[in-house]
Amino acid sequence: MEQPSDQPVNDSQAVFKYHTVDFLFTLLGLVFLVLDIVLDFLAAVSFCQEGEYVSLGVLLLFLLGSSVLGQLYSWLWYSYEDFRRDTKVERCLRLWQLHLLHVLQLGIYFRHAGVVEASVHSFLTKSRRPEDVAVYLTHDLSMLRLFETFSESSPQLVLMLTIILQRGQLDPVTVLKALCSAAAIAISVTMYHRSLRSFLPDKMDQGLVSSVVYFLWNLLFIASRVVALALFASVLPCFIFSHFVCSWLVLFFFAWRSKTSFMDSPGAEWLYRATVGLIWYFNWFNVAEGSTRTRQLFYHGYKLVDISLLCGLWCWKITTEPSHSGITPFYALITAVSVVSVYLLGLLFKIIYYKLYHPNLDREQMTGVSVGMTQNGDEAPVGKSLSGDEVDLTLMGSGAQTRRLVSYSNESSDTDVAFRCGPSSPPPPASVGRCNNRMRKMADNFYC
Repeated sequence: MEQPSDQPVNDSQAVFKYHTVDFLFTLLGLVFLVLDIVLDFLAAVSFCQEGEYVSLGVLLLFLLGSSVLGQLYSWLWYSYEDFRRDTKVERCLRLWQLHLLHVLQLGIYFRHAGVVEASVHSFLTKSRRPEDVAVYLTHDLSMLRLFETFSESSPQLVLMLTIILQRGQLDPVTVLKALCSAAAIAISVTMYHRSLRSFLPDKMDQGLVSSVVYFLWNLLFIASRVVALALFASVLPCFIFSHFVCSWLVLFFFAWRSKTSFMDSPGAEWLYRATVGLIWYFNWFNVAEGSTRTRQLFYHGYKLVDISLLCGLWCWKITTEPSHSGITPFYALITAVSVVSVYLLGLLFKIIYYKLYHPNLDREQMTGVSVGMTQNGDEAPVGKSLSGDEVDLTLMGSGAQTRRLVSYSNESSDTDVAFRCGPSSPPPPASVGRCNNRMRKMADNFYC
């Protein structure tokens, strides 16, 4: 059993800082998670009472698919770390009980409890260890919430907007569910952003304006995509699934061609590539090393054409079918042009960010170094204190040379030992902490 060191450290020694804002976002995410479950139940009951069994089936499909996906990632990440559990909440269960929780689709909530415990502990002690654990677990949780955003919240938002458009009226449950899904997307994007920004050096802190610009471009991209899909589904509901399957197959192919290396096992890597295809259906993520300018040009060009086609087909159906006679061709055209313009505005904000706020770093600048120990027992450079600002919503792999950094203490000593996280650099003395390699891959590839 590992014994954490309780020796206080100063700010320059702490590898990652766990701020009060991060804790508040974790609690806010937990509140919306519970609220989302309640609204899911109310929406399902409402659909059942109204005889809308197709909408009920689609809602349940989103819920079950997203839950299974999240539990798979949670279990795989536990297995990659030899089922290491850092909090009392996690250690209170045996391995078979942990497995049963994931089978029962409760593993994510268990992780939430562990994050809350580590967060509270980090505020009540000056020890570095609880803060490192809190940050590490929050990084994993933010990725899981991001996966949930694009496998559940975004599809549900499309579904609710489609129902509102088809009915032509605002049902309270449907509206609340749509607002909750939108809030979940916003919270997940913000949590993910704050997790990735922690890997930038202190000197690269960029302030509030860059955060606002970053958030706006993602918000505009997702809003434009979701509205375009809802408009299309409201008039051609049978074709929305064909559109998704065909688009996902193309995006999955390009994710495979990107040769990602995010997961630690070949089978899980294919799951990750399939997830990337799903996420790309709604928003851009970088999944490969090196320059992504050409890839992004192709992607945004494809998305712009696709959104224009979806809105154009909606206009055509609205103006040619008598059942939609209440909507004038002029109003339909204005709506379609507005949706496309929102996406173009998102592109403008993204260009502004890259021109004015995006830092260009080498991997050595991102990594920092400290003398530690490799998995073979040799001395090797490892990560040092890092904190900073802006990132992209990026899901990607990195080179095989990157290793998960694990900080632990020998039972008979308070000396920390660590595995390497990042490429080699000359090792000046510095304090070593725990680094989430999954989040590190994303930050490295975006900034470097």
